[in-house]
Amino acid sequence: MRAYALAGLLLAALAGCGSGQSAVRAGHPALAEPHPCPGAPGFTCSTLAVPLDPGGPVRGTLHLAIAAADNRAAPRGVLLVLAGGPGEAGLPIIRGFVHRALSAERRQYRIVVMDQRGTGAGALDCPALQAQMGSSDLTPPTAVAVRSCARRIGARRAFYGTDDVVVDMEALRQALGVRSWSLDGISYGTFVGERYALTHPARVRRLVLDSVVPQAGETDLGVAEFAGVRRVLGSVCGARCLADLSVVVRRDHLGPQLFDALTFDSIADPTYRRIWDVPRALQAAREGEPAALDAFLAAARRYQRDTPAAELDQGLHASALCADWRFPWGDSSAPVAGRVAALGGAVHRLPASALYPFDAATAAGNGFVRQCLPWPPTPPTPLPHGRITVPALLVNGNHDLSTPLEWARMQLAMMPRANLVVVPGAGHSIQYRAVSDVGRRAVAAFLLAR
Repeated sequence: MRAYALAGLLLAALAGCGSGQSAVRAGHPALAEPHPCPGAPGFTCSTLAVPLDPGGPVRGTLHLAIAAADNRAAPRGVLLVLAGGPGEAGLPIIRGFVHRALSAERRQYRIVVMDQRGTGAGALDCPALQAQMGSSDLTPPTAVAVRSCARRIGARRAFYGTDDVVVDMEALRQALGVRSWSLDGISYGTFVGERYALTHPARVRRLVLDSVVPQAGETDLGVAEFAGVRRVLGSVCGARCLADLSVVVRRDHLGPQLFDALTFDSIADPTYRRIWDVPRALQAAREGEPAALDAFLAAARRYQRDTPAAELDQGLHASALCADWRFPWGDSSAPVAGRVAALGGAVHRLPASALYPFDAATAAGNGFVRQCLPWPPTPPTPLPHGRITVPALLVNGNHDLSTPLEWARMQLAMMPRANLVVVPGAGHSIQYRAVSDVGRRAVAAFLLAR
């Protein structure tokens, strides 16, 4: 699939990863070891063997966990649900998400989920990086923890990009014996679904994108996300609230921490008032009483930090994200030595109005950037371009800061056969977390339409 300048090094480093690859490539993909899924009546769990290096010379086999509903003859075929992250295990979806979010669709579709490579039981597991970041994209890790993780994974990190997941998905489709299927992606799962639809448009019947990550694969250093904060907090508590946030960011140098915590709160409490009264905490901090804001930051950090690799693996997160995305220093093959200067130059060119209520330190210092800045050079993920022409539905909360509405509108512009449903007051993961049924009803209507 890729041509690597380091092919010899990779072959040597990975020689001991398993000898089943030639058998995997020679035969038709098949599901093995079927058994009832624990705690999920009506689902059968199995494994799918896929080559570590799809189409390439490096030996090794991965065994992906798959769960499929037992209604093989479902009238509308297969609906593959794609988990987020990157790094989130897929199988836990069947023990909550499917019953809450897809209750109307379960009789018409055969629901299938998969643990993408490097997740769940196959997590790459970098203890230091996991302890620092947990479930967060935005908690800034130390460079030491990032480099330690890269060394721990070694040359295998070249084989955990979204393009590799797309190849695994195609193997799963063949193993299920279906000519085409529908996809329902959540968060990073939307990016996976978009990439599959760009690569295999004839194989996708319908595409649901819930909490949308745009297909472009390019960072704007938080500009769209900062715009989301201005819009969301402005609607919650007005210009005064944004001014309070801006003062605290600059005076107390808390930009990355506040950006992280506010994004987390859009998942935990998109009202920004019910669990922690964020507007009041910001006002008090500006007036010299930081206790409430400190408690909010500590709680957000604690909830995110206590996430094990089996639930969201930061080793996989770095391996995929750093190869998939394009940064101010270029792609993941760029030498580490020039990255800091390129980042500094790009941040310096951003106008203050694009950063407000944050600052340059937030743009350069958030975990999204800091995880990939010291990540060793790795072959980049190819990024297919073009419009996605399959029938699609995008659903997004207008209070979501993890995948802000600005991202969904960007993606909608690339999809001529798509509609966007905005759920008022909702945060991240509409189908599962939203209090309102607006998004769930829209998804059901789309998937069950004639």
